[in-house]
Formats: sequence, C-alpha cells, structure tokens
Amino acid sequence: MKFKGKDGSRAAVFLDRDGTINEQMGYINHICRFHLLPGVGDAIKKLNDADIPVVVISNQSGLARGYFPEELLIAVHEKMNRLLADEGAHVDGIYYCPHHPEAKEERFRANCNCRKPKAGLVYQASEEMGLDPETSYVIGDRWSDIKTAANCGATSILVRTGYGRGDEQYIGPQQEIQPDFRAENLSEAVDWILSRQNMLTVGVDKKA
Repeated sequence: MKFKGKDGSRAAVFLDRDGTINEQMGYINHICRFHLLPGVGDAIKKLNDADIPVVVISNQSGLARGYFPEELLIAVHEKMNRLLADEGAHVDGIYYCPHHPEAKEERFRANCNCRKPKAGLVYQASEEMGLDPETSYVIGDRWSDIKTAANCGATSILVRTGYGRGDEQYIGPQQEIQPDFRAENLSEAVDWILSRQNMLTVGVDKKA
C-alpha cells in the first residue's frame, strides 16, 4: 500500500547529498572526490522496494561561487546514479540550488527560495512529482536540513555521517528546532522510516 497524503499525493524521502549519500569532502570540485558512503545503496534500494519516492535536494553554492562548472555537477550526479544502479538502487529525482547572493556569475546571483533551509526544492519536487511534504521525510547531516523539514511540515532525521555528529554536539543544543529522529547513518534512518510507515499504514487499515 502506498502511503498517501489527504489529497492522494505520495509521501517521499528527501535526501541531502553531501555527507548523507556521499562522503563529505567540502566542495566536490572533481569527479574523483565523489564516493558513496557505506550502506547507502542498500538503504535507498529498501525505499525503492517499498515504492517510496527518493528525491535528492542539495545546495550547490560551489557552482554559484565558480568553484566548478555545471558540467561537473551533472557528471557527479551521473556517477551517483551509476554507483547506485550497481547496487540495484535509484533516486527518483535530483533537485539542487545553484544560487548564492554573492555568486560569481550573475545568473546564479540571487536571494532565492530554493536554498536550504528554505523549502523551495521540496515544494518544487512535490509539485512536479505529486508528493506530499507533510507526510514526507527530510534526511540530512546539517541543521539546515532539519530546518528545511520544519519549513515544509515534513518529518526530520539527522544522520551522524558527514557534519552530522559535529552539528549534533555543537550546533544542535542552541537550536529551537530539533530533529524528529537521530540516526547513525542513512541505513538506520531508512529502517526507522519503514518501521514508522508500516505502523501508520496499519493504523489507516484499521480505520478503513
């Protein structure tokens, strides 16, 4: 059974990229710097098998700052897709913010609505893919991801990969907004989501 929102739109899992899917190495300014974190392919495959859409949402200010060209960003995402496919997994959409108020190129210079922690990427994907933010999940390793979830009504999960452990220790205690769940990695986050979705589905069935 597909878990759906009130209007029939579907719940999804929105994933941050760097530090959540791949190793956090600062700006990925060369294709050789992109490496999937252990267990990511299997975790995403579990979501695929459960028919839960998986959407990547990522700030890419390095593009705006001129640290790498858009062609490299496309190549990185192609590599990500290949590596996931090798493990029988896939993402259903990739959305990124190329903007920054101090961007080198004028076309990227903007105070936009898509740069996390604003929820523009979630809303864009939801509109284009028929998704329901309020029954969805946002997973990331930064507090900006947790705030993104809060800004669109989604359930938030902080992973302790990437910057996650440091953000949890040094940033989180001062924040009013806290994650709904904390996980060691994407695998643990996905297992929690699937368990929660099963319980919610059972509850819907009992009411029917």
